[in-house]
Amino acid sequence: MVEKVAAGTRERLLAAAERLLLTEPYDEVSVRAVCAAAGANPAAVHYHFGSKEALVGALIEDRLGPLWAEGLAGATGGRDSVPAVVDTILAPFLELASDPLGRLHLRLLARFVLGRHLTSWRGPWFRMDSWAKLLPELAPAEAKRRWMLAFDLIIMRFGTPEIEEHGMPGPALTALRDFVVAGLTAPGEQR
Repeated sequence: MVEKVAAGTRERLLAAAERLLLTEPYDEVSVRAVCAAAGANPAAVHYHFGSKEALVGALIEDRLGPLWAEGLAGATGGRDSVPAVVDTILAPFLELASDPLGRLHLRLLARFVLGRHLTSWRGPWFRMDSWAKLLPELAPAEAKRRWMLAFDLIIMRFGTPEIEEHGMPGPALTALRDFVVAGLTAPGEQR
């Protein structure tokens, strides 16, 4: 029973943070406001997440993780699989960019990834180790660097106001995809 109540409070906090962040800038949404909007104890965010950053990290992971999990579950490693993996990564970005709530999630993701906020990611597709395994011909540190650059570029492109307003034109998407694939598959430091 206690676990069910805790899970309910956790989800209410995530939903309240999401609602508030749709209308207010990140820096103006306080932990106290999230707790009040969720009808929770003022210390609930700290109890369930530890910090505002961890709450937002959990929100990002909770809302975005399932979009990639199914497509990436069967991903195999190696240069030949990279184009399909990149397509699997880009598809949810396109979908999210066309929806106001999706754009909020992309903005939050951009804030965290590009701002290098520290949070403890739980899901495998939010940790670079999982991605590095998809480039087995490269040394793990090199594979992680490449994936970090790829995600920085993708997130930066989808986080621009131009894309939020008009979407990603086909030629721009093709160029982004081809550039990311080329960067991930280029020869480099071998294992």
